Amino acid sequence: MSDEPLLLEVDQRGVARLTLNRPEVHNAFDDDLISRLIAFLKQIEADDTVRALVLQANGRNFSAGADLRWMKRMSEYSQKENRRDALALAELMRRLNDLPKPTVARVQGAAFGGGVGLVACCDMVVASDTAVFGLTEVRLGLIPAVISPYVIAAIGERAARRWFLTAGRFDVREAHRIGLVHEVVGEDQLSGAVEKLLSELYLAGPQALMAAKDLIFAVSRRPLDSELIVDTAERITRIRASGEGKEGLGAFLEKRSPAWIEE
Repeated sequence: MSDEPLLLEVDQRGVARLTLNRPEVHNAFDDDLISRLIAFLKQIEADDTVRALVLQANGRNFSAGADLRWMKRMSEYSQKENRRDALALAELMRRLNDLPKPTVARVQGAAFGGGVGLVACCDMVVASDTAVFGLTEVRLGLIPAVISPYVIAAIGERAARRWFLTAGRFDVREAHRIGLVHEVVGEDQLSGAVEKLLSELYLAGPQALMAAKDLIFAVSRRPLDSELIVDTAERITRIRASGEGKEGLGAFLEKRSPAWIEE
């Protein structure tokens, strides 16, 4: 196994697999790993051959959150240095959340603190039936600040009050109930469940997927008014007139597979 802390592999279908590879510290992250994640996400976004991203981890646990050695260094940082580190983590979460391409998190074992943030930033989450989650920051005298927009968007304000304030651990069934996890399977079924999602994504037009993701963000963050109605009409107008839109509709009417599906 490589000793690189982060691995990127892109297969022939255009599936990028970004793997946290620090199993000896339960895939906890530090400033170096954050920097590497940001760089790889930029690369994935710019690569037109990549159609989907799977975020996964080697070892028993998905991510224990912040690395203890990094936290020790942070305790001695100046306010300026702390702000720099916080902004870097915030940039990572924003880039993962806003990545135009579909993202799938494959979660086993523990996901704590910032690890929950990574999960919340992904579009789809498949977790093993033994996975456990926790937003444990307040027990350290801290708060889950930069991950909060994404976690609250995933689980809602009510559940956030419960888990942000108590810092208790919750199992995968609770994570599923509150919306953090979409599908729960046995650990030996994780890869198959991820592949099923990918196969469903590959039936859709690549440009349509990106447009649909952008549509979700646009509609969910705005009031239902005449401006939003016009915007949604403009969006469907543009995509109907696009090459991909015409190909998809033509394939449906002609009872054939569209060009983006490899036979």
